[in-house]
Amino acid sequence: MTKAKYVDGYVLIVPKKGVAAYKKMAKEGAKAWTKFGALNYKECMGEDITKMKKEFMGTAFPKLMSAKKGDTVWFSYIEFKSRKHRDMVNKKVMAYFADKYKDMDYADMPMDPRRMSYGGFSVEVSG
Repeated sequence: MTKAKYVDGYVLIVPKKGVAAYKKMAKEGAKAWTKFGALNYKECMGEDITKMKKEFMGTAFPKLMSAKKGDTVWFSYIEFKSRKHRDMVNKKVMAYFADKYKDMDYADMPMDPRRMSYGGFSVEVSG
């Protein structure tokens, strides 16, 4: 298996009432990203994220993301061979979804894209 050298990471809020619809959307995303060459695609819903342990410093994800009662916090990532590979794959995925959902309104999404954080990261240490 090729080790990822670049990762796109996301942290987002999905209201509990939208989890089923978000999972459906995420499964479609997983198929598209892997079809167009991503090495791996993960969508992870927060489970043990509400309290920081005394020995650790930092901010719990719900507080960091200003989650409200009834929200779930998700951490998601997609792995690539390199940034160049990521750019190539994402270009194909975005074109695919732009065509498939050209008439979709963002209001129909199971989450609010404005409550999402995203970034590209070079892998510096890997096990």
